[in-house]
Amino acid sequence: AKNSYGDITDKVVADFGCGCGTLSAAASLLDAGCVFGFDIDPQSLETTTLNADELEVEIDFSKCDVTKLELKGQVVDTVVMNPPFGTRKKGAAMEFLSAAMKVAFQAVYSFHKTSTREVSILLNYLHLFSICFCFLRYDLPKIYKFHKQKEVDISVDLWRFESRHD
Repeated sequence: AKNSYGDITDKVVADFGCGCGTLSAAASLLDAGCVFGFDIDPQSLETTTLNADELEVEIDFSKCDVTKLELKGQVVDTVVMNPPFGTRKKGAAMEFLSAAMKVAFQAVYSFHKTSTREVSILLNYLHLFSICFCFLRYDLPKIYKFHKQKEVDISVDLWRFESRHD
């Protein structure tokens, strides 16, 4: 995002569903001009704030549902996100992606389950340019009450989506 596409340094970056703030902090440490973190969970935002303070990075966090986010007067260059994978609510990842594409002027970087790759590729036909440039395996530990297993190994793709602003 930073080196290959210039989407971080001196850019306004938003982290949708920021959770503990890992992607927000990374953007800040990579010299983003301004970083906003959005999450619906107040406990996550408390953790995020503590993590940002510990890392001594400046991030502006807000509690909100990103699928209903309406930014006025604020231009976001890049959205980074690790959206919900849709195992609890089918289509949740695509709702996040749709919301991100409405506010990102340059690009959206998003993690998606490899099993949903066809859905992501179809978005190319919706006036988006996308490239899946990283394939990962992610060991997801049981961190939420709704998780049933101690840990799950998930195949994940990292996508870069770019708006076609005509």
